[in-house]
Amino acid sequence: MRKLLIPLFLISTLLLPAAAFASESIRVASTTSTQDSGLLDYLLPLFTKSSGIEVKITAVGTGEALELGKNGKVDAVFVHAEDLEKQLVEEGFFLDRKNVMYNDFVILGPKDDPAGIKNTANASEAFKKIRISKSTFASRGDNSGTNMRENRIWASSGKMPSRSNKWYLSTGEEQAKCIRTASDKQAYTITDRATWLAMEDQQTLNLDILFEGDPILFNQYGVMIVNSTNHKGIDYRLAMNFVIWLTSKEGQQAIGEFKDSHGNALFTPNY
Repeated sequence: MRKLLIPLFLISTLLLPAAAFASESIRVASTTSTQDSGLLDYLLPLFTKSSGIEVKITAVGTGEALELGKNGKVDAVFVHAEDLEKQLVEEGFFLDRKNVMYNDFVILGPKDDPAGIKNTANASEAFKKIRISKSTFASRGDNSGTNMRENRIWASSGKMPSRSNKWYLSTGEEQAKCIRTASDKQAYTITDRATWLAMEDQQTLNLDILFEGDPILFNQYGVMIVNSTNHKGIDYRLAMNFVIWLTSKEGQQAIGEFKDSHGNALFTPNY
């Protein structure tokens, strides 16, 4: 397991007692999956108790969260589009990106599996079968991290669906709502596992996990700070406290202990 290496003088400067940051706050844009799963409601009070720093969350799709960061509307982002995150760091929009946790995506579908994807070799083949059979597919269609991964799988399957395809539904909805739309329409969809497991009405939905386990479905989450040289009002010191805590022993243990009502761990800490 990798360790976060931070100079001791920096730690002593940043990790002051919680009272030192009383009434201070940072703005963080994160994903609907961290919100819908309940992770943020569980995790952020623990960070505030430890640091004294309040976190004001905006929960949107990853694409929108990154745009908020690029435009200086938040101090940090906590998202899941690893390649794009690293690219934006290289382009100077963000600083100090760190892996935090991971889980995976799964493909949901009607219990009778009309496209026959359950025993396919990989996710690309599963999507190809959905396309060829013209089975209904519900997409978030919102440039979220899940939608980005969906598009990557469509591309690897040999052809992107068109929005003119009647079988392809671009819902523009956040994850839990898109899953419910898929159930109502008896459609396939892709979701992060945490949102699916955390849905209180899961048992009433006529969907099953029909495909999982392909390496392309690996889902890494990362945190990074908005580059304060690009925008006024970005508090690097407070935001770095958030990064350090998420990747510390305390933060990582808290992530690992977060479970749904059935005892399923929803995220795996990186360190």
